[in-house]
Amino acid sequence: MRKPHIQVPEVVRMKPGALARLGLYLARPGLRQVLLLHSQGLRSSILDQARHSLSAYGVELQAAAEVTEASVENAVERLGALPKGTQAIAGLGGGKALDVAKYVAALAGLPYYAVPTSVSNDGFCSPQASLTLRGRRKSLPTGLPYAVIVDLEVCAGAPVPLWHSGVGDLIAKLTAVTDWKLAFHARGAPVNDLAALLSDATVYQFLASPTRDEEGIRLLATALMLNGVAMEIAGSSRPASGSEHLISHALDTVAARPALHGLQTGTAAYLLSRIQGRGQHERIAEALARTRFWESVRQAPFSLADWRAAVALAPSIKDDFYTILSERDCWPEMEAWIAEDPHLRGCFTP
Repeated sequence: MRKPHIQVPEVVRMKPGALARLGLYLARPGLRQVLLLHSQGLRSSILDQARHSLSAYGVELQAAAEVTEASVENAVERLGALPKGTQAIAGLGGGKALDVAKYVAALAGLPYYAVPTSVSNDGFCSPQASLTLRGRRKSLPTGLPYAVIVDLEVCAGAPVPLWHSGVGDLIAKLTAVTDWKLAFHARGAPVNDLAALLSDATVYQFLASPTRDEEGIRLLATALMLNGVAMEIAGSSRPASGSEHLISHALDTVAARPALHGLQTGTAAYLLSRIQGRGQHERIAEALARTRFWESVRQAPFSLADWRAAVALAPSIKDDFYTILSERDCWPEMEAWIAEDPHLRGCFTP
């Protein structure tokens, strides 16, 4: 079913010093009163830079609040406390703050400015917010941001594991699209060819320069953003989320200390690509090796027991979501490859 209207970001700025011009990007379309929601523990220098930028361009900071809980209840509470006259909402920092800000903006019908301080996943420009409702994780529709502001200098200063998480989340698009096409052949699930093509293309675009420098960060941020657009085109998460995301969501449930989302999805994509058998495995292996992805995984190895439980749980995470995990028990093959694959040495503990 074709969506009647596709919403895409109208303002996209990815360059060094973009945060210092946040006020300008708000002032140009006449948005002079803003609510700022930011991550807990955000570096004071980043927050001060945002505040100074707003003041410098005549934008009034109606209120600034730290987000400690990514829940529907918290978002509704913030909606109730929304200052009168607020014209836009900006989310500054990481996942929790961006998801809450995005959802509050959607509820209030206000323009949303996404200002991520790292490129750890595609959530900063996805058409949904990942929030808990009564303690259970939900993906709630929001639409895409009005503006995406990525300061390459700020993102370059983020911890290396966050960069690797973004790489892993991007690489996972290859297995996600394969699962999507598998669902079409097995169950007749509709596939939007443009969205699938765009999702695949973002990976190849990044692989032109998979380095943690200004150009590599720009390419990764652009690729993750365009995956959000692909989801908006498709009207679902299918272009960006498949069996590897089901395993990651299951790990979030069963693991005492879940890893970064992209470290989980990237590792799962690497393993599942061999099982899918569509010629993606070598490409994924090369990308993860070139970016030294496995170094971040080895800093806090996965639990083999957690992965065994997660793979068993994963097919039940989403109703009517057909993937390679729906066809057979993939764990025996995955466990064997974990034991023998040199890339995975040191990435798992018993």
